[in-house]
Amino acid sequence: MVLFNVGFYLVVPFLAVHLADELHLAAWAIGLVLGLRTFSQQGLFFLGGSLADRFGARPIVLLGVALRVVAFVALGFAEHLWSMIVGVVLVGLAAALFAPAVESTNAVYGHRLEADGVLARTELFGLEQMCSRLGSVVGPALGAVLLVVPFRWTAVAAAGLFALLWLAFARWLPDDASTSAAEPGAVAPTLRQVWRTVLVNRSFLFFVVLCATQLLAYNQLYLVLPEQLDRSTGSQAALGWFFAGAAVLVIVGQGPAVACARRLGHRNAIVGGLALIALSFLVPPLLLADPGRALAGLVGWVALLHVGQMLMVPPMRDVIGRLAGERNLGAHFGMLSTVGGLATLVGSVLVGWIYDLVDAGRTTAAAPWLALAAVVAASAGAMWLWSGRDRLSPAALARSAPASRR
Repeated sequence: MVLFNVGFYLVVPFLAVHLADELHLAAWAIGLVLGLRTFSQQGLFFLGGSLADRFGARPIVLLGVALRVVAFVALGFAEHLWSMIVGVVLVGLAAALFAPAVESTNAVYGHRLEADGVLARTELFGLEQMCSRLGSVVGPALGAVLLVVPFRWTAVAAAGLFALLWLAFARWLPDDASTSAAEPGAVAPTLRQVWRTVLVNRSFLFFVVLCATQLLAYNQLYLVLPEQLDRSTGSQAALGWFFAGAAVLVIVGQGPAVACARRLGHRNAIVGGLALIALSFLVPPLLLADPGRALAGLVGWVALLHVGQMLMVPPMRDVIGRLAGERNLGAHFGMLSTVGGLATLVGSVLVGWIYDLVDAGRTTAAAPWLALAAVVAASAGAMWLWSGRDRLSPAALARSAPASRR
């Protein structure tokens, strides 16, 4: 997880810089490229997770990592909008193959550890978040240093790192690292059976629709943050340090956030996290008018956004496992990312369009922030109304899990 994030954050946070400064694309085109990257990744997680449920984790992980190597090379040598689109779609497709397999395997292990009284699954998810962020401390810092070299060579370096990761997975990933079932020895389902268990689970589908806005909000770090840094300070040089600082915040704060979420309960933690994320988008508009305080507004936004994520994501992932009845977890976690990817694609294009309106003088500089705050706040309110008093408690979730998959 550390090395995956080093390679990812070496390239993706600086993609907007490359698109704007070297390829000279318009804001809407940058939003399209970044949205397609997220949609091809998150949007295809359902397919990748289903394949992991059907065929097991090992072959799908190896295929995904190999494709990521090809994708970063293609991205580095792309010189036009269409070739950039091809590159980012390949980058996303690679992650759609390997990420759900890893995520659902961790969910299976977490279920077993909780049943054995070792630790709660939300704690395992929190530890996973912390380990992932270790890599995202190093990646942005290296990416900031490498801004002085052409983007092409940064992408090639990331491809080389993923080539080494492929060798490591081929050597150490066990053959039985399967996510096809929550119980050892269970027969792997067909793809049709996998898809059916997801698509007929109405409570699960409604839950992931409400949770999709947190992915939309988080991915604005790749569009709004570079754009606003350039508008506020005239430079995107601080971009890498924003990502590094956010990663340190997660490493330090994820443990306490998980403990707080356990005391609050799943419902309060998820709704509270969404509310904090919505509130974070109200911080920059209060300070953007003053150039001396604009940077502080962005720092406050990034910090509060991550606090909301730390509070809601571990219990959200636990709820998904329970709503799935602990079966076909790759497809269920994949569907969460697919819905979130679609929301991010549409949202990123619309946010880029709003920024074009700002440049044309047809709306205020606060408009993108207020629009995003309203979307996430609506999701938080709907989650509170839908979840009821105890609908998201572990006991209630266990009762509502589909009987055929318990």
